[in-house]
Amino acid sequence: MSKKNKISYKTSGVDIEKGDALVEFIKPLAKKTSRPEVKESIGGFSAISSIPSKYKDPLIVSATDGVGTKIEIAELMNNHSTIGQDLVAMCVNDLITCGAEPIFFLDYLVTERINILKTKEIIKGIAKGCEIANCSLIGGETAEHPNAFPREKYDLAGFCVGIVEKKNALKTNIPKSGDLLIALKSSGLHSNGFSLIRELIKRKKINLKSKMGKKSLGQILLTPTKIYVKEILELQKKVNIKNIAHITGGGLIGNLKRIIPSNLKINLFGNSLFNFHKNLFLLLKKAANLSDEEMLDTFNCGNGMVIVISKNDLEKLKKSLAKLKLNFKIIGSYSSCKKGDAKVTIS
Repeated sequence: MSKKNKISYKTSGVDIEKGDALVEFIKPLAKKTSRPEVKESIGGFSAISSIPSKYKDPLIVSATDGVGTKIEIAELMNNHSTIGQDLVAMCVNDLITCGAEPIFFLDYLVTERINILKTKEIIKGIAKGCEIANCSLIGGETAEHPNAFPREKYDLAGFCVGIVEKKNALKTNIPKSGDLLIALKSSGLHSNGFSLIRELIKRKKINLKSKMGKKSLGQILLTPTKIYVKEILELQKKVNIKNIAHITGGGLIGNLKRIIPSNLKINLFGNSLFNFHKNLFLLLKKAANLSDEEMLDTFNCGNGMVIVISKNDLEKLKKSLAKLKLNFKIIGSYSSCKKGDAKVTIS
């Protein structure tokens, strides 16, 4: 048969050899993240893990998420080294809101055609995120969609499974009037609000290479999402955490609404909401001409996670946070509400 007329998988746009090379590249990275529970990992059709023996009455917790349009900033900066950590963070930080310990992680990367250098950067970031979270990278999928996906573009999704002792599962100890909301400092924007950021860059013709202090704006925007797993698992041993909100899409206000019992409302302390990464969020507020409320409905505004505790546990929490070197602010409290009251107010 003439080679000229041959239609193969490769000529159709799918390069199996590149895919195999990536699997070989991933194997040693995955091995670094491996927990003792993992029995089979990268390379097979599926992966196998046991439940850690320390759990007596375990519940399985799962989470899935993506990175969103922050990927477009990575493309503009030609820097894909942090996006993988973002992907892991968005999943494991959701998982930890239930008090769960992440056990294993899988990723899905889809692209028009595999770009080896770019994909290696992404996967290194995923492995780094898994190491930080003490979570095994046990598998995933890299899919080529030739002529069916934008050229040179990619998208990511992550999937994480964790375990929590039934008696320790959060969201069972209901907040009460007077309980406090403690915000843990974000590492920056994390991975939400980037559709607005991109529109702002486009309309205002903002140069991502312009300096903000010692870094460029692009570098600041690509700061990877902080992973809070180890710190919160440690805090749970010292303090009675009643609930946790991961501040992602929907901003601070939207995510706090998910942890308000029907008989309570949250009053936020306005003077404490923009204390972290103040210059960055004030710059965005001014450039986009947004009100404080619009900022809080869109961004984390420096508040990466919010934990709920009783007033009586505040001093104990402060000591624990100091040992963990976590910056925090008291940003609000719960109070009783009547039918029709706003669930979140700012004073």
